Amino acid sequence: MTALARTIALVLATVPGLALAETDVFMVEGRPVSFIERFGAGSGLRAAEDPLLAQGAEVALVTRASQDELRAALAGFMSDIDEATDRVAVVLSGRFVHSATETYLLAPESDISDFAGAVTEGLALSAVTGLLAEYPGRAVLMLGTLDGAQVEGMRSGIGETDWPQGVTVISGRAQDVAELASDHLPRPGRALLPEARRAGLSVAGYAPEGFVFLPERGAQAPAPSREPQDTQPSADDRLWQSVSDRDEITAYRDYLAAFPQGRHASEARSRIAAIEADPFRDARRAEESLGLSREARREVQRDLELLGFDPRGIDGIFGQGTRAAIRRWQEASGQDVTSYLDGPQVARLGAEASRRAAELQEEAQRRQAELEREDRAYWQRTGEGGGPGELRAYLERYPDGLYADIARDRLDRFEAEARERAESRDREAWQAAQNGNTVASYRDYLATFPQGAFAGQAQARIAELGRSTEDRQARAQVEAEEARLGLNRGARRIAEDRLRVLQFNPGKVDGKFDKRTRSAIRRYQETRQLRVTGYLDQQTVVRLLAESLIR
Repeated sequence: MTALARTIALVLATVPGLALAETDVFMVEGRPVSFIERFGAGSGLRAAEDPLLAQGAEVALVTRASQDELRAALAGFMSDIDEATDRVAVVLSGRFVHSATETYLLAPESDISDFAGAVTEGLALSAVTGLLAEYPGRAVLMLGTLDGAQVEGMRSGIGETDWPQGVTVISGRAQDVAELASDHLPRPGRALLPEARRAGLSVAGYAPEGFVFLPERGAQAPAPSREPQDTQPSADDRLWQSVSDRDEITAYRDYLAAFPQGRHASEARSRIAAIEADPFRDARRAEESLGLSREARREVQRDLELLGFDPRGIDGIFGQGTRAAIRRWQEASGQDVTSYLDGPQVARLGAEASRRAAELQEEAQRRQAELEREDRAYWQRTGEGGGPGELRAYLERYPDGLYADIARDRLDRFEAEARERAESRDREAWQAAQNGNTVASYRDYLATFPQGAFAGQAQARIAELGRSTEDRQARAQVEAEEARLGLNRGARRIAEDRLRVLQFNPGKVDGKFDKRTRSAIRRYQETRQLRVTGYLDQQTVVRLLAESLIR
């Protein structure tokens, strides 16, 4: 499989209700967004792909591509557009630079640094606008900008452009453009420009306030006719327009009562049957009327997770996992079980989550105080004045304890002293055992020196190695789980800083998860009664966020 095949998703389809017309969407994503960044950011253009496909659109999504792959993907997309294409959208998200006459998109993986490189290797915006100009009134260009583009001889961002007549242009931060593309571009009948302005995006070019990219379901392209048209709608049509706007069973029945054999009678009966077959239609429409943004949906998912109803991801997409979690919450709280939320339920869910977050923090503080009291008491009984055996016992019980660093330092000194006291042969045997570093090598040492100066260390290493296979498997599993969160350097610094604020001493806040950071995560998880691994997972991140908001 080529790199291009790995990075482009292409689906061909026909938009329902557009009478053989096709809708084409080309999207370029500049970089992935990590799970922890979703505390306050969008999760990218990939979330727009499935909703667009569900509407029958032809979608080309390019992520993390080279400059050649990016141009090849655009060329392929352009070659697939033909006379059957009715409307086109291009969404470009990434690093832009511009000269006095042209704007260029730099591929996510490119290292272009000078004017010549940008001109020869960058994707010129004019190539895209030239394509869109062929679809006046039916084309939209969405440009999401990321920081970090530094090219000698050019300026960062999108330059002044004479947009083609009839092309709607929406631009702004990549995060906001991605949310508009995923939340509103795939929605039939949704006016894009009011939503864009509410999100703080700029609008240019062809910008009628009611511009809609996808028509309402069931809308038919006007068929050519040789017959003269009556410019005045009939009473039948006027009533149908009214009841269609209401879109309720009672309205359709009113129409049938007035026009049982009317022009729209068959459609009215079909819509009644569809409504009756959907028991949760009103609940779904109530949720849709809320117009929840992507971040608002992520907040709902975090609230559900905090209350113990796992939504199977914090991504702002209400899929099967989230719907199941909503059902379980509704059932547990004695509400109508629909899997959809209305305004009062969203407010109630948020209030319950806030109360639960405060309760969990109080519980965690009590548990932390109790664990530290037990830690100090055990240290006083064993390690504080004890020898190597007592120190090892303390570390076995409290590997991340309050006195773990002191215990390890003392053990190091005891071992150094033992080396000084040990006979030469004992010392050589211990060195050989360490060089082998296997259960067998340490047992050989103990067989020769059962009371040797390093017998305690040998027994401890045997116990540790005996657990290593199982430990390695468990560690690989939690490492993979953390990796799936997609944490970049900045996201790791956020996690470290929140551990620091909560007084778990993760060490330097630098985005590097070292031993001290892992220890801080383990202690945080233990005090919060989470799975203790030393690695971040969805539950741990949600709790960190909730406690940060409380503080």
